Amino acid sequence: MRKSLKDKRDSIDFEREKDIQAFLHQQMAAGKLLIYYFDGSGFTTTPCVPYGWQKRGETRRLPTTQSKRLNILGFMSLGNNSFFHTVEGRVDSQAAIAAFDAFAVRYAEEFAQTKTPCVVILDNAPIHTSKAFIGKCDDWMLAGICLHFLPAYSPELNPIEILWRKIKYEWLPLDAYKSYKDMREQVLAILAEFGKK
Repeated sequence: MRKSLKDKRDSIDFEREKDIQAFLHQQMAAGKLLIYYFDGSGFTTTPCVPYGWQKRGETRRLPTTQSKRLNILGFMSLGNNSFFHTVEGRVDSQAAIAAFDAFAVRYAEEFAQTKTPCVVILDNAPIHTSKAFIGKCDDWMLAGICLHFLPAYSPELNPIEILWRKIKYEWLPLDAYKSYKDMREQVLAILAEFGKK
């Protein structure tokens, strides 16, 4: 069984977006722009375990405790270049703005040298479409960053979603769920190594 939003999306918008991304990737291959995908994901000490194997007659237990939430706001290219911004607690427009501001500072140096613009592809979450967030677009454009919004209910078109799934269901070891400190350290270690292997 799998969660899906497929029935809610507009199929015409979805197909058009696939064409747009194909064009953007052609432009990137020609050296005319860079593409990063943006999204956020939250991590707690409650394990994400869709299934597991164990010996017959043996019950495998996972410790689970309530904890605060570690939110990661991430930027990822298809070449696995990445930038991650951590937020402990609630993610709102101001947190998303802080993540984009930090990414813009980092990218501005590269843009000053290469003059290659960066397109950041993101979803239409309310925190990304708020007046405060949209009001920052001109500042980010000065750093060489422009935004491209995905059509609603199209997470398949955002490859960083695969990264979050891999971390939660494959890469995060079971002992990470012992405490918030362990979970935080393990998640940050995975992110620090991402793209290096």
